[in-house]
Amino acid sequence: MRHQKNTRKLGRTSQHRDAMLANIVCSLIIHKRVKTTLAKAKTARPLAEKLVTLGKGGTLHHYRLAVAKIGQEDVVKKLFKEIAPGFKDRKGGYTRILKLGPRQSDSAPIAFLEWVDYVVEAKAPAPKTEKAPKADKPKATKSEKAEAVDVEVVDDKPAKKAKSPKPQA
Repeated sequence: MRHQKNTRKLGRTSQHRDAMLANIVCSLIIHKRVKTTLAKAKTARPLAEKLVTLGKGGTLHHYRLAVAKIGQEDVVKKLFKEIAPGFKDRKGGYTRILKLGPRQSDSAPIAFLEWVDYVVEAKAPAPKTEKAPKADKPKATKSEKAEAVDVEVVDDKPAKKAKSPKPQA
């Protein structure tokens, strides 16, 4: 049992795990939504939320702590200038995890990790074109149909070529 064990190892060394989680959080900051396995999403979520809390502090010390955690200054600038101010009135719970189901190749559970204020831009359904009602054609009587058939019959078959006699040997 894993009582009192707070770290998911994810089958990686500690350096690899820290780098991977930092990359997931950077992608979350840049793209506002990340598709990953459920275990990775659950592991990256606390890191993302702590970084938002640092961003809400906004001091130089908080900025340097955030850069130390994820290592990319341009991403930390975006976090401090765009994302964290959006959560200034919120006390926590900045991210959500949406489960998508198993991945087809290896059946690993897949999920979206996204910001709570993220709005999915759904494609508008294509407008249905209404078919115009067919114009009512005057119905032909049986005699008119018979006359039309007689008139339309034309011999379009090409004439057969005459076979030339085969030379005898």
